[in-house]
Amino acid sequence: MSLPPAMDFRNIVHEFRAPAGGGRLRVLDDISFSAEPGTFTAVIGPSGCGKSTLLQLMAGLLRPTAGSVLHGGQAVSGVNQRVGFVPQQAQLFPWKTLRENIELPLLLRGTAPAERASRVAEIIAAVGLAGFENHYPHQLSGGMQKRGSIARTLVYTPDVILMDEPFGALDAQTRMIMQNDLQAISMQRRPTVLFITHDITEAITLADTVIVLSQRPTRVLAAVPITLERPRNVFEPFRMAGYEAIYDRIWSIFRSELPDLRPASIGGAV
Repeated sequence: MSLPPAMDFRNIVHEFRAPAGGGRLRVLDDISFSAEPGTFTAVIGPSGCGKSTLLQLMAGLLRPTAGSVLHGGQAVSGVNQRVGFVPQQAQLFPWKTLRENIELPLLLRGTAPAERASRVAEIIAAVGLAGFENHYPHQLSGGMQKRGSIARTLVYTPDVILMDEPFGALDAQTRMIMQNDLQAISMQRRPTVLFITHDITEAITLADTVIVLSQRPTRVLAAVPITLERPRNVFEPFRMAGYEAIYDRIWSIFRSELPDLRPASIGGAV
């Protein structure tokens, strides 16, 4: 018998209350897509279209106005402790060492000390931070803090990982290194990943499927399968056979949703 989708958004409508008695603001409008276990799904769309809202719905931090959110075939009806969440900022506790930050989810789950030590050491090595176990966050670079944040999520082996533009604040070089690291971890451990990004190239190099969203009220414009072989060259993606055709396809869909960027007239000129 086949497994149910790891993530399933069915006819999702979500509205927020507008400020100052302005009624209801519809953000998501009949959104439907799913992700099979062990797959990597990237979501792109214009700013403010509700990409992060999708993560909050799967995490159970929000309830949809209409429709259903399912995790492993079960409806998400409250805070979903079975998923891992990697936010935009690393958010490591500054008074705890790297090891203490990473082991915290296991401590809260009552994992035995010996198993905690083993799993923390394993994941620290997997993200390339061996030797920095006793460093505090302020002693780590931005990329190392981000690795620590990802390790803290992976250490308790959630089957679904939600990532909200996790590399957006990093410089270009560190970002590519982190993309390469995430690709390696994803290929090795095979979690189901829902990854929010504004970057089409990042989406193509990491994902199995790219979901393209419209402007508000937001709809799914396309679900584009990414058939490029793995491991992918995140440093020079344009060298991969088939990359340009996939990029052109996604960009042709996405650009129709961008605001008019024509320059304003200067000095009265038309």
